[in-house]
Amino acid sequence: MVGGAAASDAVARARQLPGLRVGLHVVLVDGRPVLPPEQVPDLVDADGCFRDNMVKAGVGFFFRPACRRQLAAEIEAQFQAYLATGLPLDHVNTHKHFHLHPTIAQLIIRIGKRYGLNAMRVPYEPARLLRALEPGSRRLAAELVAPWAAFLRLRLRRQGFIVPDRVFGLAWSGAMTARRLAALLSHLPPGTTEIYLHPATANVFAGSAPGYLYAEELAALTAPAVIAAARACGARLCGFSDLGKEASGAVPDRP
Repeated sequence: MVGGAAASDAVARARQLPGLRVGLHVVLVDGRPVLPPEQVPDLVDADGCFRDNMVKAGVGFFFRPACRRQLAAEIEAQFQAYLATGLPLDHVNTHKHFHLHPTIAQLIIRIGKRYGLNAMRVPYEPARLLRALEPGSRRLAAELVAPWAAFLRLRLRRQGFIVPDRVFGLAWSGAMTARRLAALLSHLPPGTTEIYLHPATANVFAGSAPGYLYAEELAALTAPAVIAAARACGARLCGFSDLGKEASGAVPDRP
């Protein structure tokens, strides 16, 4: 989130961890633009923040040329801000998965290619596996998103982008506990899986989402049961860039 209040601190920490695979988290909702608000008036409210109504904003992106021009300018500005950090671009995703919107996806693909973009998160989350792990539960959000995610995944792969086979973290966003994470690792299908969490040392802080279990998600990442499950299934940690090197034959596949 290159426009976030803690962006400079995050960049400084990333520079101290050269093995960390860092990506651009494009923000077009629930935040502030990188460009001055007066340059993107159709994207912001009276306070200069992005509009919170994603449906209304999405309609504007699709039907209003002025909105699309401002949207393209803001996306370009965020790529430029990331480039200025000097960090390698491992991948791109968006806040609240807004790149499922076809206009946003098209602009990120077109603009991102000029900045070396070759990998993107697609929140394609198999609802069947979630129901198997928690019988009787219904994950409406994941099921509603699935058709759009499947279309985006196909679109990206046809253009040669690196995309995981599946992603987990949508239905259990803010509640990826050690029990759930260990269960996922113990039942992973073959292929490439991305599991994302929101770890933090406290559950309430400036900008925190109500009800999110940030501290529990941090604890899950180091829980003995999770570590044991990862080792048992033979999971290998890597970034999108590692997958690209393996696909090209530059790095041999390792268990």
